[in-house]
Amino acid sequence: MPGEPTQLRADARENRDRIVAAAREAFAAEGLDVPMTAIARRAGVGVATLYRRFPTKEALVREAFAEQLAACTGAVHRAAEDPDPWRGFRRVVEQLCEMQARDRGFSAAVLTAFPDAVSVDEVRAEAEGVFAGVVERAKAAGALRPDFSTDDLALVLMANNGLVADSTDAAVAASRRLVAYFLQAFRARDPLPPPVRLGLRDALDRPPRQSF
Repeated sequence: MPGEPTQLRADARENRDRIVAAAREAFAAEGLDVPMTAIARRAGVGVATLYRRFPTKEALVREAFAEQLAACTGAVHRAAEDPDPWRGFRRVVEQLCEMQARDRGFSAAVLTAFPDAVSVDEVRAEAEGVFAGVVERAKAAGALRPDFSTDDLALVLMANNGLVADSTDAAVAASRRLVAYFLQAFRARDPLPPPVRLGLRDALDRPPRQSF
């Protein structure tokens, strides 16, 4: 009958969108160890439908976090383009920490459990390179303490990653307060001990736990 193929395609798209939305919610709340069967139930589809759209969990992780990856790189690039160097620096730190606080699965997806699911090295190298420029601009403007190291961003993320709260809202509120303390310290002029060599993997790494 006329219109049936179009309708089938629309149904398939709807199922796919529901699966991705359900995966994002599940990963954010519980991390990446959520079984595929639980995601299917959350999406209101059969397990066979889920696997037809996403044959592997890696494929689902990649799709679920594509938007967050774009948001991360976008935040860093916007900071580099901000005419106010300190504001750019402050906002990127705030945004990255809030994203981390909102989504328990994101850090693991990018840096630990599924290293092949996203272009981890490429994304991380690009973000770190642009952030280094943000740091230098803020130092040159006299807004950021001269002994701040780009490794200190990993230190902030490590501390932020350790926050435990009863709800996402509480986690975000705690993160904002913690970040505010850090930002005040970053504008101080008292010398600090030497920086510790850290990377984003050190900041966000957790032992991978996988359930399929």
